[in-house]
Amino acid sequence: MGSSHRIEKEEGSNLARALVFLSLSLLLPEVAFAEEFQNLGLTGAQRGIYCLLIFVIAYAFVMTEEFTHLRKSKPVILAAGIIWAQVAYMASTSNVPSEQVHQAFEHDLKEYAELMLFLLVAMTYINAMAERNVFEALRSWLVSRKFGYRKLFWITGVITFFLSSVADNLTSALLVGAVVMAVGANSPKFVSLGFINLVIAANAGGAFSPFGDITTLMVWQAGRAEFFDFFMLFVPSVVNFVVPAAMMHFAIPDELPSFPEEDQVQMKPGALVICGLFILTIAIAVSFKQFLHLPPFMGMMVGLSILMFFGYRLKMIFHDAEDRFDVFNNVRDAEWDTLLFFFGVVFAVGGLGYIGYLELASIAMYDGLGATTANILIGILSAIVDNIPVMFAVLNMNPDMDLYQWMLVTLTAGVGGSMLSVGSAAGVALMGTSRGMYTFFSHIKWTPAVAAGYAASILTHYWING
Repeated sequence: MGSSHRIEKEEGSNLARALVFLSLSLLLPEVAFAEEFQNLGLTGAQRGIYCLLIFVIAYAFVMTEEFTHLRKSKPVILAAGIIWAQVAYMASTSNVPSEQVHQAFEHDLKEYAELMLFLLVAMTYINAMAERNVFEALRSWLVSRKFGYRKLFWITGVITFFLSSVADNLTSALLVGAVVMAVGANSPKFVSLGFINLVIAANAGGAFSPFGDITTLMVWQAGRAEFFDFFMLFVPSVVNFVVPAAMMHFAIPDELPSFPEEDQVQMKPGALVICGLFILTIAIAVSFKQFLHLPPFMGMMVGLSILMFFGYRLKMIFHDAEDRFDVFNNVRDAEWDTLLFFFGVVFAVGGLGYIGYLELASIAMYDGLGATTANILIGILSAIVDNIPVMFAVLNMNPDMDLYQWMLVTLTAGVGGSMLSVGSAAGVALMGTSRGMYTFFSHIKWTPAVAAGYAASILTHYWING
């Protein structure tokens, strides 16, 4: 295997961890806020405004991570600490019992603990599959088929769409993006359009599955919809992907690319079994939630134990360095920056909610504009700000909405990020791997087409489910 091949493998493996989340992850806590806490109602206080400003500054650093190279977890963790320190001080000066503050704080801690355990298992499985060459073998197979540019445009988009419904948008986009880069090295236009297509497909594919994106997972675990309710969004998600792809189709060069010569990558022993165990683990997690009414992370932990036993069996059978398997290496290599980023988001947003800002936002948006308009704006906002804190905030607001509206905000928050390259983790990651062929400005040229798909998916949801 050549050095460039190793680099691609390493890059794909590292980034695959990063967001197994972004959907394959299965756990954002049970944001179901079964217990309601009376907020402090101090949004107009100087310290309350100061907390909001701290969060805005911290998130500005998150959004500029690509340029500053400052890990996104660092500013939000600091912001969370400052915000809760101010919350405790404001509560004490307002004669709010410390037990009430502790109760609200421990509620956020419970939410995060469930999230972290769930995501940790999902990331471990993704790392295990990457270590067994599952993703590299798929990439190698796709390249060996030698499709034309236009056919490859659609094939990579469709694969990404369905892959992101069980993995996540980041992992899916990076995996298939390696194929686009491999065959389109001599065609910057194809790479640019192909990457835009992957971003749209990855975000759309994650919107109709509880495992496809953290936002869908959050809504499911919050009890706003049952597991099978999310498949109501399948057709709107397809529309969201197909409309802009059809517009870009004729801009794709109608020719055959020059294919690189490379050896076929073989999966390591146990690779397919681990894929099967991952599917089994997802089924166990769903069963724990649907039938036993227990948090899904417990089912994920059971699945992790099964992987550990299988890893022990592989270790006993294969002693050479090439095929040796150690599950704890995969746990160690989890994307801890992502896990700690969620810690910061959960506690920072939770602190702002306890001050009273989320109730204020809920009144302004959902009471003032109405649920439909507010939910459409949530999607547009997610093109600028990451959809995770946006959806977490919506769930904290807990607006009184029926299933149609909860599915609408799930759809818009999931696919709205496609309108800008910085609107989702998939877009940001692909910009980093495109060698300058896919940029913020090359994406924004097609934003009207993406926006058309966004509008069409909302209308389709209304037509089918409304």
